[in-house]
Amino acid sequence: HAGTGMEAGFQVHLTPPRFASLVDAVVAKPDPARWESPEGLEFELWLSEHLIAGTLRVLVNAYSWSQAESEQYRDFLESMIARAGGLEEPAVRVNDCADWEDNRVLELAQTVGAFLIVTSDDDLLKMSPWRGIPIQTPEAFVSRVDAMRRAPKGGS
Repeated sequence: HAGTGMEAGFQVHLTPPRFASLVDAVVAKPDPARWESPEGLEFELWLSEHLIAGTLRVLVNAYSWSQAESEQYRDFLESMIARAGGLEEPAVRVNDCADWEDNRVLELAQTVGAFLIVTSDDDLLKMSPWRGIPIQTPEAFVSRVDAMRRAPKGGS
């Protein structure tokens, strides 16, 4: 369903795990025609240039994507964040995690005021809640969203 980002009074700022979820999502559905979906418009996806560049680097180096394919995915990510979320460069420095890349995710989450971090990164998951921000696996997030969408509307 089309949305404004506030259906049923529910809004979540999402920051991706380093690169894994963004890579897993596109590798699972490599056809660009299948990437776009009206689902999830009640959520915001926030990315930094660092996270986008890292995701594209993994796709090119680990999955043998061409530069043109990776640029097409960049365009897709930019269209997603234009609909709900944004491109933000972190305004803070975080060193709470031993993994330098994980700290970049935490910086973005703090900068945008994320309500939730969705990741499959074990180090980040062990930190939940980080500064009051829950950190969930993609599977747990999907399960909660599914339950939320199935719940009766209107408080009855």
